[in-house]
Amino acid sequence: MIVILVILAVIVAWLISTYNGLVVLRNRIENAWSQIDVQLKRRTDLIPNLVETVKGYMEHEKEVFLKVTEARSALMKAEGVKDQAAANNMLTGALKTLFAVAENYPELKANENFMMLQEELSGTESKIAYARQFYNDTVLKYDNKRERFPSNVVANMFNFKEREYFEVPETDREPVKVEF
Repeated sequence: MIVILVILAVIVAWLISTYNGLVVLRNRIENAWSQIDVQLKRRTDLIPNLVETVKGYMEHEKEVFLKVTEARSALMKAEGVKDQAAANNMLTGALKTLFAVAENYPELKANENFMMLQEELSGTESKIAYARQFYNDTVLKYDNKRERFPSNVVANMFNFKEREYFEVPETDREPVKVEF
């Protein structure tokens, strides 16, 4: 009788431990996504200041401003990992074009506000990249635990679902082409 109780206690302890491990990983994914969201918000908040600083120097570059504004708007409206990843990639491309065009304006490149905003945006981009990596690493750990035996039994019992990775579309892996 004692042996049966010990075996039952071990099984219950394993179930509790496995369930709690899956919950911790699921919550880390939510936290990691929130960190990406915070950095994306920071970037969208910096962009209007950057655009206003640049506008005075580049009156005839309206198409560049339009693309940046549209991409920023798309990112603010995006929901879910896939939509936000696509909108984020669109904004990254628009910003690369903006900075490439800014290279033609020496007075702008020397402007203190522009330099400060460019530096802040660059730092934010690094934080976004790190947050994406952390998110994807956490999704990997979660999915591994969710799919491996015997923890997959607990995951299926309690309906732990697969999570999406933050991925870059194939078109964004190509080199950026800037045309003037």
